[in-house]
Formats: sequence, C-alpha cells, structure tokens
Amino acid sequence: MKKIKKWLKGSIYTEPLSSGCKLCAKGSKLVLLVTGLCPASCFYCPLSEKKKGKDVIYADEWKLENERDTDKILKEAELIEAEGAGITGGDPLIVWKRTRDYISLLKENFGEDFHIHLYTSGFKEFEHIPDLVSAGLDEIRFHPMPIYWKDMERSPIKKAIEISLGEDVDVAIEIPAIPGMREEIVDLIRWSDERGIRWINLNELEFSETNAEKLIERGFDVKDEISAAVLGSEEEAISIIEEMAKENLSLGIHYCSSSFKDAIQLRNRIKRRAKNVAKPFEIISDEGLLIKGVIEVESKSFLDMLRRRYEIPEDLIRFDLEKRRVEIAPWILEEIADDLAKEKIKCYIVEEYPTADRLEVERILLS
Repeated sequence: MKKIKKWLKGSIYTEPLSSGCKLCAKGSKLVLLVTGLCPASCFYCPLSEKKKGKDVIYADEWKLENERDTDKILKEAELIEAEGAGITGGDPLIVWKRTRDYISLLKENFGEDFHIHLYTSGFKEFEHIPDLVSAGLDEIRFHPMPIYWKDMERSPIKKAIEISLGEDVDVAIEIPAIPGMREEIVDLIRWSDERGIRWINLNELEFSETNAEKLIERGFDVKDEISAAVLGSEEEAISIIEEMAKENLSLGIHYCSSSFKDAIQLRNRIKRRAKNVAKPFEIISDEGLLIKGVIEVESKSFLDMLRRRYEIPEDLIRFDLEKRRVEIAPWILEEIADDLAKEKIKCYIVEEYPTADRLEVERILLS
C-alpha cells in the first residue's frame, strides 16, 4: 500500500508529485494564460468573463497588449522571482505557435531548469506537441471531458496522449473531483496508470461567476459560507486516493484543495511580488498586501502643496496618474487626516494586492 502524505491546507498526495505542484506551493510559478479560446465546453469551467472565449493573454494579472508584448511576461516572472511557469487557457494548443515561442522565450531568459507545464484539452493541434517539447516543455497536463473518464479508449484525446507519451515530457491528467463521479474517476486513474502516465491531479471543484448557474442546475452547493468550493468534492477526492493507495499504482495522485490555491499558492506568489514592487511609503501586510494612505484629489498640484505644508519627504508621497489620486505613507496620513478633513478632503487607508491589476480589498475612511 502506498503512503498517503498530508500536505498544505488539506491537500494530500501519493508519490510521485509533480515539480510544478511543488513550485506552485512556493508561489514561484508564473501563470501564463496564452488564450481564452478553447475547443472544449466543460460545464464547470471557472474562467472569468474577461478571458473566457476571448483571445487574450495574461501574465498572472498583467494583461498583454498583444502577443508581441513579451516584456511583461519577463518582467512579471522577475517580480515574483519565478522558478517556472504554468501555461494555461483556454487551450494553449489552439495558439501552439504562440505557446512554443513563449516556452522558448522563458527558457532562453531563465535557463533550462525553469520548469514549464501546460494544460490542454488535447482536442486540436495536438500533432504540434513535439514542437512544444522541443522548445522546452517539461510537463503536459491533459483534461479529458467527463463523458470519457470511464472509457478513455473512446476519447478523442487518446491520440494526443499517446504522442506525448512518446516524447521526453512528463504526462499527467488533471481534472476536478466531481461529486457523484467516483466510479468514472477511479476508471480514469487505472487507465492512466496502465498507459504510463506519471500522475493525476484531482482539484477541488469550485463555483465561479461563469459556472455557478450550471453547477446549481446540476444540484451542487457550496460547502460553507466562506468558501467557493463545492460540497462533497473534497470528500470524494480523499476517498478515491485512499482506495487507490491500496492498489499500489505507479502513478502519483494529488488532491489540490481550493484553500491550497488561495491561502498557499496565491498568497506566496503575491508575497514574492510585494517585496519587489512595494514603494517606500507602502507597508507589506502579513498576507502580502500593500497598505498605503490615499487622498482622493484629482489635481497633481495638490501633492506639491501637501509636501510644502507638512514637509513630507519626496519618497513618501506621490501622485498616481492612473487612479488620479495622491498616495502617501499611511503613518503620515494618520497624522494629517484631521487637518485635511476640515477642508472636506477625504482620506483613506487602503489595502490592495501587489499585482498588476492592483485590486483593492479594503478601504478605511479616516476622520
């Protein structure tokens, strides 16, 4: 019987475990979405409206202007001190030339040890998988449609998997742990083991803005009030791994929890980025968020007045042209907020992600 190893935030696995998963846990994997286009139509697809079905490119949260805007890819990788990249979509094979070029770009700039894995439905352009491997792809993760889990011999992606198994690349399967599909998942795992696939990742099924309606239609519910995870998904995955461990299969099985993605993968990635982008007037929280003072005024001349009136050092205040506001050290703003309130000027302590989109998560009004 294989040993089941407990990991972070409820995740468990049996050996072997993908190098890609280990790097994700460190927050050192760049998430490179090369397109939102996909030939599959999975009812549980969580991709957001701004990406789903659109030929867009994102390096983490940083949107590229076009496919030649590669400086952002390299810059984002540097800012998070990336040790690898996960290429996703949509389906990266749909734009296989773009995907190949990005693999080459990353390998050329960060070296052969920079681990790159890729997710694909495997429906189209799979004959170009050898081109991606030649460019430096280290691991390919297939996502077969649920209707084929019980009989992969009928699957339209069987040929794509066979091609990959003949290449110098780690071949994996990654699917959501859908409650009620235990038998199908077990059959898929056994088939994968017989074919020499290295590991299977079972992800906790989650609600998103784009899949919620279809999940509800199928009778799924959230497991608690603070989670987007589907009730029963985790229990299904853990039970399957416990059963498969008894069969002593060669492949590894990894259950990746929803909280692992949020509390470990994302948190560690933004902490890595925060220490490289934080300005002298910003405080990095324990969660990796940036805390700053914000004064809602649209005139840049107001900044000069503030600096003179309160003798504020240049590096502790700036005018944000993008958001049209003054940003200032929070400890300084707390001292002058009462004074500014007399002039009907609104001051806030703001907490936001250190990501390219600078998503604001909290705003506290002073005075």
